[in-house]
Amino acid sequence: MSTRYPFTAVVGMDDLRLALLLNAVSPAVGGVLVRGEKGTAKSTAVRALAELLPQVAVVAGCRFSCDPASPDPGCPDGPHGDGGADARPARMVELPVGASEDRLVGSLDIEKALADGVKAFEPGLLAAAHRGILYVDEVNLLSDHLIDHLLDAAAMGASHVEREGVSVRHAARFLLVGTMNPEEGELRPQLLDRFGLTVEVAASRVPEERVEVVRRRLAFEDDPAGFAGRWAGEEAALRERIVAARELLPKVALGDAVLLQIAATCAAFEVDGMRADIVMARTATALAAWAGREEVTSEDVRRAALLALPHRRRRNPFDAPGMDEDKLDETLERFKGDEPEDDPDPGPEGPGDGGPGGGGGVPPQGGEGPAPETDGVPEQAPAQAPEPAPEPEHAPRGAAGERAAVKAGEPFRTKTLSVPGLGEGAAGRRSRARTQNGRTTGATRPQGTLTKLHLSATVRAAAPHQRARGRSGAGLVVRRDDLRQAVREGREGNLVLFVVDASGSMAARRRMGAVKGAVLSLLLDAYQRRDKVGLVTFRGRAAELALPPTSSVDAAAARLEELPTGGRTPLSAGLLKARDVLRVERLRDPSRRPLLVVVTDGRATGGGPDPVGLAARAARLHAADGTASVVVDCEAGPVRLGLAGDLARHLGGTAVTLDELRADAIAGLVREAQVNRSVRRAA
Repeated sequence: MSTRYPFTAVVGMDDLRLALLLNAVSPAVGGVLVRGEKGTAKSTAVRALAELLPQVAVVAGCRFSCDPASPDPGCPDGPHGDGGADARPARMVELPVGASEDRLVGSLDIEKALADGVKAFEPGLLAAAHRGILYVDEVNLLSDHLIDHLLDAAAMGASHVEREGVSVRHAARFLLVGTMNPEEGELRPQLLDRFGLTVEVAASRVPEERVEVVRRRLAFEDDPAGFAGRWAGEEAALRERIVAARELLPKVALGDAVLLQIAATCAAFEVDGMRADIVMARTATALAAWAGREEVTSEDVRRAALLALPHRRRRNPFDAPGMDEDKLDETLERFKGDEPEDDPDPGPEGPGDGGPGGGGGVPPQGGEGPAPETDGVPEQAPAQAPEPAPEPEHAPRGAAGERAAVKAGEPFRTKTLSVPGLGEGAAGRRSRARTQNGRTTGATRPQGTLTKLHLSATVRAAAPHQRARGRSGAGLVVRRDDLRQAVREGREGNLVLFVVDASGSMAARRRMGAVKGAVLSLLLDAYQRRDKVGLVTFRGRAAELALPPTSSVDAAAARLEELPTGGRTPLSAGLLKARDVLRVERLRDPSRRPLLVVVTDGRATGGGPDPVGLAARAARLHAADGTASVVVDCEAGPVRLGLAGDLARHLGGTAVTLDELRADAIAGLVREAQVNRSVRRAA
């Protein structure tokens, strides 16, 4: 077994280590979501936590880790008698991003279930994680259907496997820990809310701390066992403190005054639902137990709020997580009642002082050098930026006629744009596709492991052979060749590539604000439908890939907000740049179908001696590639040339105006058509 990096040897990252340790003290807190840039030791700290957890007692021979003191009466391996008990380390189970549904929830032997009525169940990762840690690296890239199973298990504390009337249930209570890089996309709000706490991590900008990180990492890689041995005393002390805090936890008093502060804080920050209040209460209690106190203080509530509320305040994917700490302090002071005097230093100390705050502490043996001191106080959240001053209608131009960036208009619910045909890409919510989940449309012979049984097709395949197989009883004699896989149709996520005209013909400020608002609305729609997005802009003499295809719509929105306008309109360059991007993406991810969204008024005034003809030829190349496309017509004014419609015809796609892009406008057109049809029928 490989040696893991010691938890107490992690330098800095006080909030992360505190959040993990609070969950070790009180698993009811609900897990941790770790957000941060790549290369910040997120995974290292999480994996190191498993070594600190106390051992768990399990029923001997039970594959589902039942507690001998209170075994699960519905355990598939039960009922449990006096079979004895074993003690083993708490498990940390890793869920790969590309795991199958059967690997997560377990699988049934359908052949035995149909022929013999035997529930032959092979446990999955949810069963293995029971009473331990379930760790998901890059949790924001997890498939939707796996996220649904995680949500169900996290909410119910159990996993259910249902296959054609055959049902198995087992307990699945675990500490859910996820890590993610926000640049690669955000989490669905439903899953985001399931994490009790969230922390933001970033690489230190202090040179001394960075030196210490490198020194320790190199020492660990040179001699893992020796390095871990030098930190064994610190690890043992921290493990003992976790056990002591767990024992103290039931004795901690949560007074009415503190509960009022918790409720007032959640109300002041307008978080949805009541889960935030419950998580804050459990976190504040765990903080008091960790500090060795039997009463919760206002400082515990403040720290709990900083860990439990930032990710619950997001109203849409473009809202930055974080909290106004001045507002938090004002709320706590306003509702502060009679309570015990706050501990002057209620936070955790370093391992050398009895806590995790000094992950940079020095082990007994030399060789690594002293680490910078840390005070154990969470980093200050960035203050919210003030609202920008209103921009004048005619902003100053740059040296090349470039206008400053225009603020986007208010987003709105858009018409659903989709790729025609039937795909087989990543699960999502945009276009029709063959998927593992969805409505059943047919049956086929399974290729590999059977995952979704088509019962009626299986019975029809087995029925003609019953006499030849010597059937004598009531059971159906089923062979593996009779099994049929259900073919299901659902929805897939696509690559939505935006090609945005930022030339002078689009530069009227009100008009460009409306255009940016429309693109922002389409980005919101792409987030909700689990698409990848990319952004190509063109103006002046060339086109630019402003954002390579990514799952992060936040990044796309940021690039859109900064987009300046001005200059000529090299429409052909924008279309050709988009074609190059799509060609590369087809090689990287051939199953993900693209949707090209061109946002322009259709004018072409740059790129060669015949800009309109060049743009038409570039558009026909996309049509020859079979790329689905939509042109958002931004032409304004009483006289319209219809150039965007011509471009859509060359692309082999459709054109919609900014007004028609709105879902309510589409609904209004449908209602108007229905009324007109009714009037004609009545006449």
